[in-house]
Amino acid sequence: MTDKVKIEISKEAYDLLVKTVEESEGEFKSPEELLEFIIKETLGEEETVYTPEEEEKIKDNLRSLGYL
Repeated sequence: MTDKVKIEISKEAYDLLVKTVEESEGEFKSPEELLEFIIKETLGEEETVYTPEEEEKIKDNLRSLGYL
């Protein structure tokens, strides 16, 4: 089991979570589950990996803008 901690948020924010859970058609089971999803999606550190072709195009764009 994952360790849990307690946090406090405004009633208004909680009501938005509840409304979104209700409208999610079962995708989220609780406001807590939705909030955890939002935090992980917005604050998670997922590194974007580019193909060599994408990387070259990015470099070309930066060169044309004078950054490289």
